[in-house]
Amino acid sequence: MTRFTQAELEAARDRLVPDVVAGGLRVLFCGINPGLMTAATGHHFARPGNRFWPVLHLSGFTPRLLKPAEQGELLSYGLGITNVVARASARADELTAEEYREGGLLLREKVVRLAPRRLAVVGVTAYRVAFDDRTAQVGPQERVIGGTRVWVLPNPSGLNAHWTAATMAEEFARLRVAAED
Repeated sequence: MTRFTQAELEAARDRLVPDVVAGGLRVLFCGINPGLMTAATGHHFARPGNRFWPVLHLSGFTPRLLKPAEQGELLSYGLGITNVVARASARADELTAEEYREGGLLLREKVVRLAPRRLAVVGVTAYRVAFDDRTAQVGPQERVIGGTRVWVLPNPSGLNAHWTAATMAEEFARLRVAAED
């Protein structure tokens, strides 16, 4: 893994991280926003300690553990990645409610255009604010965007101590099975 100085990470705040998307995906995963390591590398969920890639594999979405730099391989599995908010930050709590709401509107447009079978938002708080649904819980949602069903997953950040990699993998696996229908 490339080592970055704090100054290099801070300079990455202004970089946009390209989506990994295509039309008709099985699942479009949607992170909260890029962290500074993700912005510096251009690879989603790049921070060491983020459990997205291990959980994706443990849940059966990928046949092997992918590295963030291999994110393009997701498309071959019918998977993609985007974010609610495009702006990079050190922590998600630096984002404003307005940024979440605006991101939610842009995300709806993206989902209608790309028409994945499932949209999986990783982070219940981000989902609640972006979609103005204060009672949402992890799991399938009543909301449908175009023909896309919505699912909320736990945030895979290493800071989310409420969920272990194993319990996250169980929830991701529930989504995987549902997305096969």
